[in-house]
Amino acid sequence: QVQLVESGGGLVQAGGSLRLSCAASGRTFSNYAVGWFRQAPGKEREFVATIEWRSGSTYYADSVKGRFTITRDNAKNTGNLQMNSLKPEDTAVYYCAATRETDVRRWGLRYVNEDAYDCWSQGTQVTVSS
Repeated sequence: QVQLVESGGGLVQAGGSLRLSCAASGRTFSNYAVGWFRQAPGKEREFVATIEWRSGSTYYADSVKGRFTITRDNAKNTGNLQMNSLKPEDTAVYYCAATRETDVRRWGLRYVNEDAYDCWSQGTQVTVSS
């Protein structure tokens, strides 16, 4: 388990950019994959992106490919989501999450599944106006 504190949300015009950050405390991100999910009002929480710890491999939802970039800085114990070319449909509460990669494999889950993650941030609102 790791405590995650998220920042960087706000209001932006369509076509603009935001950068979300996720800082870990209590434990490091070592051996953890870091993922991002979002949830719009009345909608289910959906997968956005994940970056693995060991390989550094990244995974993106089709809806954000080419626009969002997920990175991590293990030395600083932070994860980041750079969001470019934002659209109104990107409006949602964004959450970062972390999970031990070994647990995911043992559970037979994929990173797109929210049940694969043990620890979650408090969420931050991202609003994209048209």
